[in-house]
Amino acid sequence: MKLYLRNRFIDIKEPVIMGILNVTPDSFSDGGKYIRIDDALKRVESIVMEGADIVDIGGESTRPGAKKIGIDEEIERVVPVIERVKKELEVLISIDTYKERLARLAVLEAGADIVNDVSALRFSENMASVIADLNVPVVLMHMKGTPEHMQENPFYENVINDIKEFFYERIGWAISKGIKREKIIIDPGIGFGKRFEDNIQIIKKLREFKEFDLPILTGVSRKTFLGVISGEKIPEKREAETITANLISILNGASIIRVHNVKNAVNSIKVLKELIDI
Repeated sequence: MKLYLRNRFIDIKEPVIMGILNVTPDSFSDGGKYIRIDDALKRVESIVMEGADIVDIGGESTRPGAKKIGIDEEIERVVPVIERVKKELEVLISIDTYKERLARLAVLEAGADIVNDVSALRFSENMASVIADLNVPVVLMHMKGTPEHMQENPFYENVINDIKEFFYERIGWAISKGIKREKIIIDPGIGFGKRFEDNIQIIKKLREFKEFDLPILTGVSRKTFLGVISGEKIPEKREAETITANLISILNGASIIRVHNVKNAVNSIKVLKELIDI
């Protein structure tokens, strides 16, 4: 399987690691730590040194209950960071946004390589056309509702079937707007409008999404459902839980894992590769 960029492709023979950089004051795990550009750059340097393939940069929290911010504020938070990173470091940058104006600026002016859209092109009217024009990969994530309200009594008769139906519709929509199929990555949206049991089922049955023959991204890092299992209430202390869930996701078909602690992800995958053929 390959990840197609603008002018080249990456052969995904091994799991790809996406490191998280939140330039926000209110993200659930690391909010407020990297608002200053110098702090953000140091964090990206660490992410790269630890072995990340991609850095996912976001300027608006999408944690449960998060409020929307204005587009100008989000641009001010994110674009200067991407510009600085691209000038000083060699790494792929994913812009975590569902807003078409920011996506265009982040790619054309700042140099971002991928657009990670938690709404799967639903929240911004012309986002699909913008992605097609930019000719960059896009992550289509499943989410029920919006970040502000997504955890207010979500319900599924069959979460796997519902997500698959969603992906069939969204992939078709993206292609109809000019996005090339080989530019699409799918993310089942663990923790986004999901109950505890839904998150468990998604990880256990992740391989069912292989039928789309597209890279699968999973983001389980430090999430609440892991704390429900272990009893750990502090997100930053859920590293053992995160490692376990990431490795099981990889064994079940994940191509890309989105993580806070890159070093732990890299080292755990090294051990996995020695013990099991992946």
